[in-house]
Order: sequence, then C-alpha cells, then structure tokens
Amino acid sequence: MGVSDEEKIRSTARFLATILIGGVVIGVSLLGLSSKLHFPFPSSLCSSNDKKRKKGCVRVYMDGCFDMMHYGHCNALRQARALGDQLVVGVVSDPEIIANKGPPVTPLNERMIMVNGVKWVDEVIPDAPYAITEDFMKKLFDEYNIDFIIHGDDPCVLPDGTDAYALAKKAGRYKQIKRTEGVSSTDIVGRMLLCVRERPISDSNNHSSLQRQFSHGHSQKFEDGGSGSGTRVSHFLPTSRRIVQFSNGKGPRPDARIIYIDGAFDLFHAGHVEILRVARELGDFLLVGIHNDQTVSATRGAHRPIMNLHERSLSVLACRYVDEVIIGAPWEVSKDMIITFNISLVVHGTVAENHDFQKETSNPYDVPISMGIFKILESPLDVTTTTIIRRIVSNHEAYQKRNEKKAASEKRYYEDKTYVSGD
Repeated sequence: MGVSDEEKIRSTARFLATILIGGVVIGVSLLGLSSKLHFPFPSSLCSSNDKKRKKGCVRVYMDGCFDMMHYGHCNALRQARALGDQLVVGVVSDPEIIANKGPPVTPLNERMIMVNGVKWVDEVIPDAPYAITEDFMKKLFDEYNIDFIIHGDDPCVLPDGTDAYALAKKAGRYKQIKRTEGVSSTDIVGRMLLCVRERPISDSNNHSSLQRQFSHGHSQKFEDGGSGSGTRVSHFLPTSRRIVQFSNGKGPRPDARIIYIDGAFDLFHAGHVEILRVARELGDFLLVGIHNDQTVSATRGAHRPIMNLHERSLSVLACRYVDEVIIGAPWEVSKDMIITFNISLVVHGTVAENHDFQKETSNPYDVPISMGIFKILESPLDVTTTTIIRRIVSNHEAYQKRNEKKAASEKRYYEDKTYVSGD
C-alpha cells in the first residue's frame, strides 16, 4: 500500500521534531554536567545570590558539628552536594554540642572556617541546632528553600534515644548518603593521645584508660617507635577513584602565576585553611606539596604524623583554595622542581610546628630564596597540630565522657557493616 505525500511530510516533520527535541535534551544535559564540573560556580538554574529562585534548582541541606574536621566529613559534603545543585551546611553551635555530646575540641569560629573552606559547600548557616526541630525544619523549607535534608547512614541519636532526623524522614524530605569508613573524630582523638610520648606519672593511668576507650574495638596495631609505644595505624585504604573525586581535574593556564606552599598539613585545621587562603590570593593557581610520612616523622618525631599521607592529601584536596597537590613532596624545593611546575613564588607561614629550617645548614628553601621567589606570609591564625593535641590532653576527662556512647555505637556500626564504601 502506497504512502501519500501528506503522510511523508508528516513523517518527516515528526522525525525532525524528534531530532530537535533530542538535541535540546542532550544540550541541557551537557549544560548541567558542565555546571557540576566547574564548581564552585552554581548551576545556571540556581543563583548563588537568590535563595528564592527555586524552580529547577535543587538545594540540599546537611548539618553537623564538624569538630576536628577530617576527609570523612569532606566526603560526606561531597556526596551531599552531588544530590543537588547547591549545598547549604548547618554548623552546630557550641552550646548545642555541649548539651548533647560534651565540649567541642574546636570552637565554632574554627569550625566555620573549616566548613566554609570545603569546595563543595555553597552556603553556611552558623549556630544550627543539633536536632531537626519542627521550627527549624520550617525555616529551612521556607527561608532557605531547602528541598532535601541529608545525613549519613550512621545513627544520630539524641540523649533521649530518639532519632535527630525523625521529622525530616516523616516529611518525606530526607536523603541518606554512605558514611566514609576508616575514620572518625573518635578515632583521631585516639591517635592523638597515642602520639603524646611524655606524660606526667600521675596522669599515666588516666591517659591509658582514655586510649583504650577511644580504640572502640578496632584491632590495635603499632609501629615500633623505639620507645615501647607507637602510632595508631590508619584504617583508610586509598583508591585512585577517591583521589579523582576530590581533585579539581584541571591544570594551570600557560600564563598562570603559580604559588607553591608545602608542609605536613597533619590533622588539617583552621590554621591550615587560612594560610592556604592567603597563599591563593597571591596568584592564579595554588600548588600544595604534602610531605610523606617518613619526612614528617624525621622532622617532628616518631609519633607523627597522626594522619597518613593519603589522608592528609584528601583533606588538602577538599579545600576550595587548593588547585593541585604533590603527594609526597620533597623536603627541599629544587630548581628542577620550580622549572617543572613553573612555580612563580614559594611561600611559608609565620605559624608552624617549628621554624628550624631557618637555622639549618641546608635550608629547604635555599634555591627559591636565591632566585628571589620566596616569601614569608603572616599566618592569620595561631593554631597548629600541637595546639589541637594539647586541647585534647588538657581536657581528656571531658572528652572521655563525650565519646563513651559514640565509641560504642561506632563499634557496633563497624561490626555490622560488611561492605566498605563511601561513595
């Protein structure tokens, strides 16, 4: 049976329409992908200055204490951001943490610096409540135009035994992400206490008790430090996929002014974030060298670093001011290295664990100094890794009480899990 000219025309028109519509869909998909690849710029459907512009823009909310923030926190924020176009983060207030868990190790101002410094975060709400109350949930939906509230698959239980996210779940506005295994604030506190080599005899029993409490059932492995004690072995298993997930994936322009800063960046803290911010302001591209574990141990003692090389690298990579890292950077900045990476300026902060390099016969910065491309930067915060350790040790009884319940729940969590992930 023949096909009329009119039918042929209609058929052709339908075919062309399909092609055109398909092209639009593909184009929109590519635009959406592009917006996600070019973070921190928001999606074209979202305006970073207009919370009310909600149509087509998915805004998600995640909260937390973010005390002693580590790469596990950063990975949670990365996963949360992937569930929407903009991520709003609530940082729990000091009084709320004290009431629900005990005293925080890092105060709110430092925790705010840390969260603001994470490259997947679009907006931060200070003094957030520990639990999602009816009033606060309404504020999130009405004032901040939040579509979904996000939390990890680990339990978040209030002192009365109830679920902190029960209301969000009941409202159908809750989404869950995977917890990053192998790290927790509790675990890191344990590592810090184990790195403290010299303790008053009167406190030795208390410290030993606290160390056991913080081990929460993990197999305790040690490396011989030559003194009968040692550092805690990390449970983190690095993968190339995780490093790619944290990386920006783009290099500097040919004419970029590249700034280089190096260090241990152990127990990544607000002082690190602030000096990286200042360094980044001096150029177009910030390259960060992270010393390997052997170098850190040689310069800071057998019980350092607290976090291993890959853990430290992920924390630095998650910082919005960092463009690229050298994993296992050399102690000395050589001319070959400067030429290879096209480094314009090498910088170092005024606040650090030590400044012995200035007294050494072989200064690691001799070459950039001789080339006139070395600069000492005024550090905005007087905080070091040792500062954090001292806070823990000086108030260890309070942190022991704070973490007793958490340690038990984490032990159960690890025992119950058979699949280790953290996508």
